[in-house]
Amino acid sequence: MNIGELSRLTGLPVKTIRYYSDVGLVPESSRSGAGYRRYDHGSLVRLEFVKTLRELGLDLATIRQVLDRGASLREVAAAHAEALGTQIRVLKLRRAAMRAVAGRDTTPADLERLARIAQAGADERQRIVDEFFHAIFSDISDSSDSRAFMTGMRSVSADLPDEPTDAQVDAWIELAEMLRAEDFRARLREMGRRSFAPDAERVVPTDMSDIKWFIDVIADAQDRGQRAPAAVVDEVMARWAAGAGRTDGPELRQEVVDALELADEPRAERYWQLMAIINGWPPIPSTMHRWSWFLSALKATLAR
Repeated sequence: MNIGELSRLTGLPVKTIRYYSDVGLVPESSRSGAGYRRYDHGSLVRLEFVKTLRELGLDLATIRQVLDRGASLREVAAAHAEALGTQIRVLKLRRAAMRAVAGRDTTPADLERLARIAQAGADERQRIVDEFFHAIFSDISDSSDSRAFMTGMRSVSADLPDEPTDAQVDAWIELAEMLRAEDFRARLREMGRRSFAPDAERVVPTDMSDIKWFIDVIADAQDRGQRAPAAVVDEVMARWAAGAGRTDGPELRQEVVDALELADEPRAERYWQLMAIINGWPPIPSTMHRWSWFLSALKATLAR
């Protein structure tokens, strides 16, 4: 067949087929008496193969290696699949950055920053988290409690999987932006300073079983509405005082009010919810509204 017939059969332009012939990818089988290129069935099969590999994104040098048996098709396909996976991950991250830009009034500098955040690798993601920890922990006094707390926080990484979902990428961008917010860092620094100050009496419980008990009691009272808020406050504060080794009374209650007002920071809770999404953990439910309800009820008892 001539080059025009080969073009009709494959859908490739004559110019492309001629180029493939010139570089040796699909050499003609012969020439006519007038010097025109002639191709046979083997040429057609070879050209279809080249066309398929090009559509998959392989460059001509790699295709030549396959055709010349310098590399097996299996090896090339595996390497190309890995490369495509990397491109897909990058595109997902870029798309997430564009979604973040679309949802706000954004300057060119904001766009550049979001693009860097979206495309950060694992090391860079961890660097952003570590720098955040350094900013909020640098002023905390050294003690066994503070060291245990910091170790626990640092043990959780923003570990996006190799093939993150859209939700995980969106969560990473939201987290990275939040970790850079100086007002958020300042709030956490003050929370840490108060919690671990060497001369401070224990106010906020650190035992997770206590915290769960408090939330359960508050949630039951808030949802059912069958008990007077003051009675719930008395029950909660009795256990709170016992856990802190204190006596329940106006002084402790005012300290608890101050501690809860400082801790009334939705982003602190959102931090763990985002970490759960990024790391594929079960969702973490919100409890901030529970503590807000208790804080209002506690203030009411002090105002009586």
